Amino acid sequence: MALLNYGNPIRFDFGAITHLPDGLARLGVRRPLLVTDRGVSASGLVDRLLATLPADRRAAVAIYDDTPGNPTENAVHDALAIYQAHDCDGVIGLGGGSSIDLGKAVALLAKCPSPLAQYDPLQGGNKLVKGVAPMVAIPTTAGTGSEASIGFLISMNDGRKMTFANPRFLPALSICDPELTLSLPARLTAATGMDAITHCIEGVLAPGGNAPADGIGLDGLWRGWRNLPRAVADGSDRDARWQMMMAATEGALAFTKGLGAVHSMSHAAGHVESLHLHHGTLNAVILPTVLRFNEAGSEEAYARLRQAMGLAEGADIARAVEAMNERLGIPKGLASLGVTESMIDELVPHAVVDLSTRTNPRPVDANDFARLFREAM
Repeated sequence: MALLNYGNPIRFDFGAITHLPDGLARLGVRRPLLVTDRGVSASGLVDRLLATLPADRRAAVAIYDDTPGNPTENAVHDALAIYQAHDCDGVIGLGGGSSIDLGKAVALLAKCPSPLAQYDPLQGGNKLVKGVAPMVAIPTTAGTGSEASIGFLISMNDGRKMTFANPRFLPALSICDPELTLSLPARLTAATGMDAITHCIEGVLAPGGNAPADGIGLDGLWRGWRNLPRAVADGSDRDARWQMMMAATEGALAFTKGLGAVHSMSHAAGHVESLHLHHGTLNAVILPTVLRFNEAGSEEAYARLRQAMGLAEGADIARAVEAMNERLGIPKGLASLGVTESMIDELVPHAVVDLSTRTNPRPVDANDFARLFREAM
């Protein structure tokens, strides 16, 4: 039975960041913790955000700007310590999916006791979530869609990359201002954009009978597929940036149905700390392999994907994605990212237990994952 749930308010357009003061006031937040990363701080976006606030409110903002590329359990506790030391009463997540996900984890532990692992939804942890601190999500990339998602991912100290999902984790307010993405470098524009496209595709392919989610995913794919090359070629193209941010938000609304084996494999490879792999790049590299695996039994959905992508009837979608990756400068194959065949035995168990495996349109077991990793090399 499908759950049709599109719940949080999203301020969306150029200049939307100016709604932050009113949004915080409506949520009753006077002393927020701003969770971001050093790159966003260096870009001047933190200063731009603070400039929207009155001087007295600006001085009350505590800042954690050390979010790792893949948010970790240790980073959650470091940020939480700042939240508690400054007696904060809410969270602002400013940045890519990593900062917003880290902010969600802090918002959870601000109201519920540690350890974080006890809230694993696969182990019944959702019944322990009694509340979260109010959170405002402000993406500076067009990829993860975390601003519209009930989930977040954290690399745990025991080596697992865990997905936490609960309707309470949906930000109380999201502000999607494409202006904040204009300075994003071409490489990150490509990787985060392919992340959004992967979300749209896997959301449509996931089983569940949620027709509105399918429609949103197909619209997001239509926007992303046409506009990502434009955004990569010219980062100042305002229309392309607007379209890509919408595609990213729609991707998250689509994957309310779930994701699939692309994300299971990406999460597994992303937990290899020594490689520091970017999630969107991994999704782009792995997507063609999983598209070939999933096509049997999903013919009708694949026909709709082709329509949204502007491909001919019966066209090879996996090959089209490979061509798009090449056009965007995405690396070809996991081996080019430093993943070796000797790692596969370690990666497979992580993929098997990943939450996204449950909603892949075709059953996938350990043997399948081992083969898929080898084919994606």
